[in-house]
Amino acid sequence: MLAETLLPLGKLDPGLAAPEVSLDVTSIGDQAQQVEALGYYALVLEETKDDPFALLALAAQNTQQLKLGTSVAIAFARSPFVTAMSAWTLQKISSGRFELGLGSQVRAHMQRRYGIDWHAAGPWMRDYVGAVRALWSSWQNEEPVNYQSEHYQLDLSVPLFTPAPIPAPRIPIQVAAVNPYMCRVAGEVADGVRLHPVCDPAYIRDLVLPATAKGQAIAAQDLRREHPPFEHCLKPLIASAADADTLAQRAEVARQRLAFYLSTPAYRKAFENADLGDIARATSQLAREQRWDEMAAQVTDDMLHRWVVVATHDNLAGAIQERYAGLIQRIEVSIPLQTPGDVEVLKAVVSSLNQAQN
Repeated sequence: MLAETLLPLGKLDPGLAAPEVSLDVTSIGDQAQQVEALGYYALVLEETKDDPFALLALAAQNTQQLKLGTSVAIAFARSPFVTAMSAWTLQKISSGRFELGLGSQVRAHMQRRYGIDWHAAGPWMRDYVGAVRALWSSWQNEEPVNYQSEHYQLDLSVPLFTPAPIPAPRIPIQVAAVNPYMCRVAGEVADGVRLHPVCDPAYIRDLVLPATAKGQAIAAQDLRREHPPFEHCLKPLIASAADADTLAQRAEVARQRLAFYLSTPAYRKAFENADLGDIARATSQLAREQRWDEMAAQVTDDMLHRWVVVATHDNLAGAIQERYAGLIQRIEVSIPLQTPGDVEVLKAVVSSLNQAQN
């Protein structure tokens, strides 16, 4: 199980009420170097308040071996050409270390935040990844692009706007997914799936793995594509601390975050798989009424421990391995770095997880 992390490194989860920790963009290079020194396999950046492609360019220039990726960039907000070019450029800057993580968005965000017409996300993502791959292939092989699908008709190749071939044209693509249909699409068109924290081990076994396997079986029929081992990547909810008292406090913060996910209709299937559909709908109603303080009470201790890895620092790596062995190949993990000793503790956690992969 390979360890990866987000920035800012070691931030505390904000729960429901506290504001998100802002990312200091001027320190990206230093933070990326620290991530590499800690032994992480990969550094991934979300698309929330900053452009992840721009920040990853800074990280690439300050590291040598660390894999770098988006977790995730919003696919449909960009044309396939724009995304393909951003990834191509980052692959050059990083000397072949870039990974493209792509995600969809719900209808309201696509229409009201991005100002883009909405289409069913699964078929749209299939076409989108196909278009990106077609562009990369045309650039590397110096051939005109000709990609025809329901959503994209790409057949214009102009030398002035066509990138040149690069030494490492094989850019892995990972697709964010929760529901089985998108998991199947990920298995069909991508090199991995990036799973949401609502995907507990039972949900991964019952729904995710069969869906990605079905997609991979479809992909195997395409003899034109390389088929490296498919990776299941997860950002789990983690509550960890050096002592029991602090751990209890952080578990309550994780309970708040889980309550928020419980209230979100897009994630309901994961909770219905645990026969918690009624509680999820009740929590959604509390959210609509902005009764935020009452939402965490919906999350029982059994629910908390089903979805959240709760462990002291010295038991964290073992708890993760026990929970996700055989299910997950890549795991996002960190701990709050509040003392100099925390750095050594995190280094040991990362080393233990990476060794479990070998």
